[in-house]
Amino acid sequence: MAPPQVKCPTCKKSGDWFAGKYGPFCSHRCKLIDLGKWFGGEHAISEPLKPEHFEKFADLPPGDHLDQPEA
Repeated sequence: MAPPQVKCPTCKKSGDWFAGKYGPFCSHRCKLIDLGKWFGGEHAISEPLKPEHFEKFADLPPGDHLDQPEA
């Protein structure tokens, strides 16, 4: 099975970025650009999380596999 291809959130290049040390970003540069956007306020969480945001996940079985990217 081929590793999952994901797009770098910053530059949109596709690759197996989770296998590297900067995942999901393709490089240290893209990771720093994203961090700068959070610090500068360009990225923001629009509203606080509420219990109803998690309702659709209530029936999922427990396990570490839930933290892995989808294939």
